[in-house]
Amino acid sequence: MDQDTLNYLFIGLSFALYIGIALTTRANSTKEYYTAGGGVSPLANGMATAADWMSAATFISMAGALAIGGYAGSRFLMGWTGGFVLLTILMVPYLRKFGKATVPDFIGDRYYSKFARLVAVMCAVFICMTYIMGQMRGVGVVFSQLFGIEIQNGVIAGALIVFLYAGMGGMKGITYTQVAQYCVMAFAYTIPAFYIVIALTGNVIPQLGFIGEYIADGEPVPFLEKLNNINQELGFSKYSEGSMSMVDMFCITAALMCGTAGLPHVIVRFFTVKNVRAVRKSACWTLSFIAVVYLTAPTIGAFSRVNLINELHGTVYNEAPEWFSRFEDTGQMTFVDKNGDGIIQYAGPLAYRTSDGRLAVAPSLKEKKELGLSGDQADPNELIFGPDIMVMANPYMAGVPPWVIALLMAGCIAAALSTAAGLLLVLSTSVSHDLLKKILKPDLSDQEEVRWARVASFVSLAVAAYFGINPPSAFIAKTVAFAFGLAASSFFPTLLIGIFSKKMSREGAIAGMICGIGFTLSYIVYFQFLGGAADDYLFGISPEGIGTIGMLINFAVSFTVNAFSPEPPAEVQQMVEDIHIPSGAGNAVDH
Repeated sequence: MDQDTLNYLFIGLSFALYIGIALTTRANSTKEYYTAGGGVSPLANGMATAADWMSAATFISMAGALAIGGYAGSRFLMGWTGGFVLLTILMVPYLRKFGKATVPDFIGDRYYSKFARLVAVMCAVFICMTYIMGQMRGVGVVFSQLFGIEIQNGVIAGALIVFLYAGMGGMKGITYTQVAQYCVMAFAYTIPAFYIVIALTGNVIPQLGFIGEYIADGEPVPFLEKLNNINQELGFSKYSEGSMSMVDMFCITAALMCGTAGLPHVIVRFFTVKNVRAVRKSACWTLSFIAVVYLTAPTIGAFSRVNLINELHGTVYNEAPEWFSRFEDTGQMTFVDKNGDGIIQYAGPLAYRTSDGRLAVAPSLKEKKELGLSGDQADPNELIFGPDIMVMANPYMAGVPPWVIALLMAGCIAAALSTAAGLLLVLSTSVSHDLLKKILKPDLSDQEEVRWARVASFVSLAVAAYFGINPPSAFIAKTVAFAFGLAASSFFPTLLIGIFSKKMSREGAIAGMICGIGFTLSYIVYFQFLGGAADDYLFGISPEGIGTIGMLINFAVSFTVNAFSPEPPAEVQQMVEDIHIPSGAGNAVDH
């Protein structure tokens, strides 16, 4: 059976499974649509939450970022993992005890204000739309490579599939579909890693191969030494050293971490279990399932970097490996013969071409700019590709069996679809429940509310598909990082203060949310859409990390405005105290 047939078979079977689960678990009430009826087991919810949280940015882009950026790519690994720990310790148990099914629901009641709820709805829409457009881009990239179609057609196909099983099934359908998707993702991510580590190092465990001996070229050398040597020869910084400023690295990591703790589509997952004890068990299972992929990602990134350079750099184009033409046909990889010698050259970001045509390497990007280069002199690289393609190209480069490649393709699509479904649910519930039911049309029946949720799902997917075709950044993880920055600057401070400070007023919370997300969104729009130059970054912080500054602005504005505002009502302060008291406390009787 050839590669294309296997790809279609694996993808077709996985789609049939997802849609079948969605149709058999179709939501018929608002409780089933929003929280799956509240009866999901901690184990199943742990799998579903891991699938919901590990998006296309994790599955496709994170290893690619590690492959291209080395140490700098670890900002995603550290930020997302650390953020989930913050979420499970500081947020979820208290929000679950509060008993509200959505983040705007909590904010509206905690800050005793319909306007606060409205601001929270708008924040949720901005966050989820930014996030989901990255997932749609991921679906488009995979479908493009899989079926040999344009990325835009892949985005449209993916949007229709997501609407079919997420918009119709609600949280009940999504939960059990995501359990299946997690299983596909876990096997699809780890099995290729086993094949590749054996070929490169002789080890059978990917993580041990990362620190083991590289044997593919005959003479054994430490794998990290081989990787660092390759990078330095090509003009990169050492793979294990930083290639990003410390300030920007810190701010991006912090924004990803705090943004994770404020993501509404992850928080809502913990309302699908029975009680707070089940929430804690579910969180432990989720971290265990996430670790399967996250502990493998650095090895995938390192292996793909070595394979790419060994396979293509210095190779005569007409003698390039067969797999390269697959990625050329879809435009995911391109060879541009800038010096006319017919040899593929990939020399890294610090390389430049001298006036006599020789390839040279500058000590730093700043010194490269000072040379006053332009055109092909400034960028002599002849291999053009994006980090998002590295995970899919790696098995081809390593020569793994065709069925393993087909499984990987199914995993890539599962990763994008699972998170897109969770985000779509938050978008639809924010509109139908928090906006319509709680503010505009309080007399909505359950059936009408679910109907409006499905309409909102369709509209949201249409908008997300447009931005998936025309994204703010072609790099999926970067687009997703913007969503985390928006969450860090809006929901994280507001939820944290609302849980731990009974004195915070609605005026302070509302002002903090508006200023935090307003600053962050304006910064992102200016530098991504309005032509702002990197030289003008505030303190050298890129749009990926500006959410950290927005978060600090939120905190500062909230407490400043709160100092001049009336205290919350006594019942609200009592409500905050109550969510910190364990269930059953005070019921014991002394004898």
